Amino acid sequence: MADPAILTSLDDAGVATVTLNRPEVHNAFNDEIIADLTATLSRFGGDPKVRAVVLRANGKSFSAGADLGWMKRMAGYGFEENVADARELAALMRTLNDLPKPTVALVQGAAFGGGVGLVACCDIALAADTASFCLSEVKLGLIPAVISPYVVPAIGTRAARRYFLTAERFSALEAKSLGLVHEVVPAVMLDAALMKIMESLSDGAPGAQAASKDLIGFVADRRPGDVLEDCARRIAEARAGDEGREGLAAFLEKRPPSWRRQ
Repeated sequence: MADPAILTSLDDAGVATVTLNRPEVHNAFNDEIIADLTATLSRFGGDPKVRAVVLRANGKSFSAGADLGWMKRMAGYGFEENVADARELAALMRTLNDLPKPTVALVQGAAFGGGVGLVACCDIALAADTASFCLSEVKLGLIPAVISPYVVPAIGTRAARRYFLTAERFSALEAKSLGLVHEVVPAVMLDAALMKIMESLSDGAPGAQAASKDLIGFVADRRPGDVLEDCARRIAEARAGDEGREGLAAFLEKRPPSWRRQ
């Protein structure tokens, strides 16, 4: 029996780990894996026991993007079939991007095409210094359409005009300078870097973190004057909410808040 293409776990601290497990094909994904990954992320996103989700991969590559066999099948599809298929990948990216829990991508190796999209959809991305990235679609006569709403804000329009068109491979350090990843460490230190991030995430209130993610999406690319009234309402709701009251009480009483694991 073949090993599962996706491995999952949930530890006592509420950290859910989703591991891409097709190292023999560089963790490329097809329609079945996309559906499974979307369902898995949705399940963790709705689980109150989950505080954060880590996306990582086994083997030397993070993800090569689309599986060649899947792409070959898609080439034989008609237009409407291709639209329906692309919508499934779009649903995966949207699910990951909008997950109401902090998400962390742990990139130990090459991320190509849709693999870059997965990284861009995570809130935080940590990369090994040996990792590399490539938006390789144009080499196949394709375009990075479905991942573009997430990759372009991550790396900026100017960088996208280069890397979407040239399909050059770029290093983890270049990915950091572009804003695609937040931290680059030696490969052997990747898990230690993750533990440090998880420690910081555990300080935050779960509801406030979800609300903060929603806030970012609301204010992005809008003028301050267009959002200030809504932002005032949001902070008032947070102050009057259970987490806001608990957080303030804990601060004044010099004790950890109820959501902080002792």
